[in-house]
Amino acid sequence: MDQVSFTRMEDGTAADYALILREEERLKAAQFADHVLGLLKAMQGPKLGYKIDRYQHSLQSATRAERDGADEETVVAALLHDIGDTVAPDNHAELAATVLKPYLTHRTWWVIQHHGIFQGYYFWHHIGGDRNAREAYRGHPYFQDCADFCAKWDQTAFDPDYDTAPLEHFEPKVRRVLAREPWRLWKETAPAA
Repeated sequence: MDQVSFTRMEDGTAADYALILREEERLKAAQFADHVLGLLKAMQGPKLGYKIDRYQHSLQSATRAERDGADEETVVAALLHDIGDTVAPDNHAELAATVLKPYLTHRTWWVIQHHGIFQGYYFWHHIGGDRNAREAYRGHPYFQDCADFCAKWDQTAFDPDYDTAPLEHFEPKVRRVLAREPWRLWKETAPAA
């Protein structure tokens, strides 16, 4: 196996860093989608008081989005929006948005990043929080997209009797979205400065 010539990064050469980039790309192509799907699968198990676990909630969110006619990227976002729950429960939305950002449009990234605050509309007032915290974003171009995401596919997806599609149904979609050229859509959909 090829290895770099350095033991300190400052001593690396262009050839060393070309090798590293090739190896990272090879690994990413082979394993990135598997790692992301692993984060999703890690949510199986404890229901935490809900009627279904967070894994089933994610599958149900994606099923609802797909049945509503959402585009593939949005369906994948609905599936993966909570992947940060087991790793970073107090900022799960930011973690999910960060992991997925290079493969998404600005709109979808923004929705994932902010869905936790927008979801608070449905329950924060019951636990001493401000259900209207999302109003701080009123006027943002993606405010309504995020409000709709939560209203139609996130807050409704806790029904143990809903006919939910299995992960195998969504896996090809996830692999297509995560195989996109990193940052291309991000750059193409950047808001005007």
